[in-house]
Amino acid sequence: MTGALDHLLVFLTALGVVLLATPVAGRLATRWGAVDLPGERRVHDSPTPRLGGLAIFAAILAAMGVASRLPAFQDVFRTTSEPQAILLASLVIVVLGVLDDTRGVSAPAKLAGQILAAGVLVLFGVNLLFVYIPGNPGSVVSLSSDLGALLTVAAVVAMVNTVNLVDGLDGLAAGIVTIAAVALFCYVELAEATTVGLASSASLVLVAVIGAALGFLVFNFNPASIFMGDTGAMLLGLLLGAAGVSAIGGTVQPSRGAFAAFSVPVLVPVLVLAVPFVDTTWAILRRLRAGQPVFSPDKRHLHHRLIEIGHSQRRAVLIMYYWSALLAFGAVGVSLLPLVLVAGILAAGVVVAVLAAVVPRLAKGSAHAP
Repeated sequence: MTGALDHLLVFLTALGVVLLATPVAGRLATRWGAVDLPGERRVHDSPTPRLGGLAIFAAILAAMGVASRLPAFQDVFRTTSEPQAILLASLVIVVLGVLDDTRGVSAPAKLAGQILAAGVLVLFGVNLLFVYIPGNPGSVVSLSSDLGALLTVAAVVAMVNTVNLVDGLDGLAAGIVTIAAVALFCYVELAEATTVGLASSASLVLVAVIGAALGFLVFNFNPASIFMGDTGAMLLGLLLGAAGVSAIGGTVQPSRGAFAAFSVPVLVPVLVLAVPFVDTTWAILRRLRAGQPVFSPDKRHLHHRLIEIGHSQRRAVLIMYYWSALLAFGAVGVSLLPLVLVAGILAAGVVVAVLAAVVPRLAKGSAHAP
């Protein structure tokens, strides 16, 4: 891993700034009336400020500023416009999030704002230029500028809404984003060959996200004293989406000839968030079938069902962490280890995950048995 110390400094900057800025964001949220009150669709029982995303944004800004002065990232800032594109798009999504957290924004307006932010990424240089054909070693599909832009916007908007929709329990979104960012960072750094500009942009964003999300968990893990709100959830989704596009577009052909080695650069940004992606898909289908707006909140997400089974909030969140980590690092492992070994580890991990999830229901059933 090149520039390990510089990556560590970026991580520590993001971590330190979010620890300092989160209490300030909480006070601002209270002053501006951005407070979640207990209710039927809420799982907390006391008023909680929801502008923690401002602290995350401050941490990302500080981390990127420090990175611009570090040797490992000089080529990124000198030869690409990706960092500037990501910061500008982040500003757009944060403004949208603050408006939503303080005044409320309609679903169509929110979607338009998300598309605008993703469009800013594309306009200033974060774009999917080519992808590998899974299972066809050595083959690369070069995308037209229009198709690349469309796929980039779609991927980023999907990631934004995935993180936003999964933000339903204390610490859930921040923890899953941390796991996803660590897994994708490991993939980017351990790839056998990368193009300096794009891959370094991805690693820079990811290490900043890890520091910011991990630091925010200090305040957000159950019982949370502050929520990230749409401001933070959409920002983290945007950053993960941008890093994923950079990683896919910038990773060159690995030397391993196995099918998985060529599939992982395309699949890993999806697999690292497989649990919330599945949850989001089911939520959308469920609401469409019921004739409800896609963005209408409910308490039927996976984490809500875990609580219904009998898990506490903390245990439900930890189970979701485990599922996410299992899939995330399984995806990365496929590119580094024999497929049979990874499949065996994943199978064992799935068995443990299922047992951990259903133990309270089994215990409850046995307690009521005659």
